[in-house]
Amino acid sequence: MNNLNDESLRARFPDKVASAKEAVLAVKPGHRVFVGTACATPRALVAALEDLPNPPPDVELVHFITTNAVAHDAVGRALTHYRHRSFFVGSDLRAAVQQGLVEYVPIQISKVPELMAKGSLPIDVAFIQVSPPDLFGYVSLGVSVDIIPAAVAAAKWVIAEVNPAMPRTQGDTTLHVRDIDRLVPVHTPVTEYVHLPATEQVVQQIAKYIAGIIDDGSTLQIGLGRIPNEALRYLSDRRDLGIHSDVITDAILPLLEKGILTGRSKSQLKSKVVASFVLGSRALYDIIDGNPLFSLHPMSWVANQEVIAAQHKMVSISQAFSIDLTGQVCSDQFEGELYGGLGAQVDFVRGAALSKGGKPIVCMTSTTDDGASSRIRAMLAPGEAATLARSDVHYVVTEFGIAYLHGKSIRERALSLIAISHPDFRAVLLEEGKRLGYLETSCTIQSAFPYPVEDELRVELRNNKSVNIRPATVSDAGAVKSLFYGLPAGDRYTRFFRQVKALSTNEVQRLCNLDYKHSVAFVAVQGERESELLVGHASYFVNPSTNLAETAFMVGTGWQGTGLGSALQRRLMGHAKGRGVRGFEAEILPENTKMIKLARSCCENVTVQRDEDVMHVTMIF
Repeated sequence: MNNLNDESLRARFPDKVASAKEAVLAVKPGHRVFVGTACATPRALVAALEDLPNPPPDVELVHFITTNAVAHDAVGRALTHYRHRSFFVGSDLRAAVQQGLVEYVPIQISKVPELMAKGSLPIDVAFIQVSPPDLFGYVSLGVSVDIIPAAVAAAKWVIAEVNPAMPRTQGDTTLHVRDIDRLVPVHTPVTEYVHLPATEQVVQQIAKYIAGIIDDGSTLQIGLGRIPNEALRYLSDRRDLGIHSDVITDAILPLLEKGILTGRSKSQLKSKVVASFVLGSRALYDIIDGNPLFSLHPMSWVANQEVIAAQHKMVSISQAFSIDLTGQVCSDQFEGELYGGLGAQVDFVRGAALSKGGKPIVCMTSTTDDGASSRIRAMLAPGEAATLARSDVHYVVTEFGIAYLHGKSIRERALSLIAISHPDFRAVLLEEGKRLGYLETSCTIQSAFPYPVEDELRVELRNNKSVNIRPATVSDAGAVKSLFYGLPAGDRYTRFFRQVKALSTNEVQRLCNLDYKHSVAFVAVQGERESELLVGHASYFVNPSTNLAETAFMVGTGWQGTGLGSALQRRLMGHAKGRGVRGFEAEILPENTKMIKLARSCCENVTVQRDEDVMHVTMIF
C-alpha cells in the first residue's frame, strides 16, 4: 500500500490537485465520459458527477465493467442522470438497462481501443483511478489496465482519483502525471470482488470435467463466471501451469502457493502471470503490489488472437448462457434480457483453437438456476444472439459431460449436445432435432446419468503406448463403425460373435448408446479428445433373470497382441463386479481361440461348453 499525503501531493502538483466536486466541472453538455474499469472504477468522480446540482445535458458515460458506479433506490431502480454506453452489462447496470438508460455495444473488448484511436468512439473526459505518483511522477493504473490507456490517449481531459490503497502493478501500467489534468486524492479501499467457493454439486461437477481435460504445462485463460473460477480448485495435481488471461481472481492463489503456476512452459513472458485486469480481494492486491511475477497489459495485446495463439497449450475457459443444437453459443443475453458481454471470449476461443495443443472450452449448467428450462436448446430463443459462431466452438461442458463439436456434422453435434443436456429435457430436444431434420427419426439416447469420468483409466500397453479406457458415449458411434470396418473379415464379430459384413446403425447404437444400468461399454482411445483414435471396444449386457452379462470385444488391427484385449476385459470385469453382476457369458465360434484364451486368463472360474458350432463360455466372478 502506498502512503499519500494530500499536502505533499498538492505541493508537488499545485495546478493539478482538486476535489472530486471541482474536477467534474470539466464535464460539459454533450461530453462523452470514459469511466475506469471494474475494481478500479473511480467511484468518487462518478458520484460527484451525479451529485451536480445542474447535471450537464446529453452526457454519456462510456465503460467496460463497472462496480458501484450506479446508485440504486430501495426498490432496485437505477439512479443516474446520464445515459450509459457499455461493452458489458453487469449487476451494476441491469436495472439501468431495463429502464432504457443503457446503450449496450456487443463488441470484442480488444477492438474498443481501435474505435477510440480512430475517433469512431470519441472520448472527451476520462475518469480513472491510479496509485500515488512515485518520485519520478509516474502513477500505476493498478488493478485495471484493460482499455484505460486507449481512453486516456483519446481523451481531451483526464481526471484521476489518486488512491494510496491502489497497488502499483508491473507491466504496461504506468502513466506520467503530465498526462493527467486533475489529481483527486481519495482515501477509500479499492473495491474487492470475491468468487465464493461453489457449494452446488452441479457447478463442482462441471469444474471437475473441465479440470480433467487440462494438461500439465497448459497456459490458462480464466473468464468471468463462477464455473471457470471453480475449475482452478481441481488443478492441484498439475505441474507448470501458466496464466495468460484477460482477468485474474483470488482463484489463482492456491495454485500459486502450491508452486503449480510456474509458467515455465509459456511461450511468451515465461514465469509471468499475465492479465489485463484484476477482480479480487485485498489479499490478492497485496500480493500483486510491486510484484514482478505479475505483468498487466492492455487488452489490445493480451486478447490479441495472434498473441493468444502463440501461447503453449492455450486453454480458454468461458461461461455461456445457452447453446443450440448446431453449436451456436449465446453469452450476453438470456431469454431476451441483456446480461454480460462479449468481453474477450471470442478472441480467446479463437486464439486457443490456433494454439498448439490449445483447448477452447465453453461451460454452462444444463438448466437455468430454477431448473425450469434447458440451456441447450433446439434453436436459440428470440432475443438470444449468437456471440460464438458454431464454427468456433470446440469443447462444451455441462454437469452431464463433455461434448466435442469441432469438425463434427450437425447430426453429430446435436447428438453430442443432447447427451450432455439434462435428462428432463432430452426427449423434447430429440423430437425437436428430428423435426428440424438434424436427427434420424429412430434416434434415441439411453443414458440419463452424468458422464462417469471416474471410470476413465489410463493403461500402458506392451507396445509402449498408452490408451485411455473410458465409458463409450453416443458420439463414439462413427469411430466404432470405423474400428469395425478396419478389422479383417475374419475378426468381425458383433456382440453375438456372428461373422458379419456390415454393422447397421441400430447395431452400432447398441454398442455406444447405453443406459449404464443393464448395458455398459468402454472404448480404448489414443491421443487427445480433439483427435482421438478409437482402437478398442468392449461391452457387456446384463440378463436380469440370471444376473449374468453377455460380452463383446473389438480390438483394432495393429493393437492385437499388445495386451489391450486383456485390459478391456479387466476393465469390464471390475466395472461389472462393482455393479454386483455375477459373471460374464458369451457365445464364441470355436476358431476364435484368442477370445477363449482371454476369458481363461482373466478369470479363475471359467467353463467352456461346445454346442454344435458355438462355444458357450461362462465366467463366474
